[in-house]
Amino acid sequence: MEPSKSMVQLQQDVDAYITSFKEGYFPPMELMARLTEELGELSREVQDRYGMKKKKSSEAVRTLEEETGDLLFVLICFANSQNIDLTEALENVLTKFNTRDANRWTKKEEME
Repeated sequence: MEPSKSMVQLQQDVDAYITSFKEGYFPPMELMARLTEELGELSREVQDRYGMKKKKSSEAVRTLEEETGDLLFVLICFANSQNIDLTEALENVLTKFNTRDANRWTKKEEME
């Protein structure tokens, strides 16, 4: 297994793939529809595994990894099309959570 790629590398890989086609990135609203579709597919797999509504025998079995990957791919497409640096975006969110919600949750005890 090769070493994990950084988010920057993943964004570059997706960009190289998408820009190799004349059509390029889909418009933002199309990407939002695709994100919704992929989230629905992931939700269906979670529901089948952990929820009350199991799949019909005619429905394809997909892995959570596959569906999460599909969702991430479309999210990266959206971010790239809008020039969003996902590393920076996630770092900003973590900073927000670590300041705004610093005392919101019960901290685990320090290991001694």
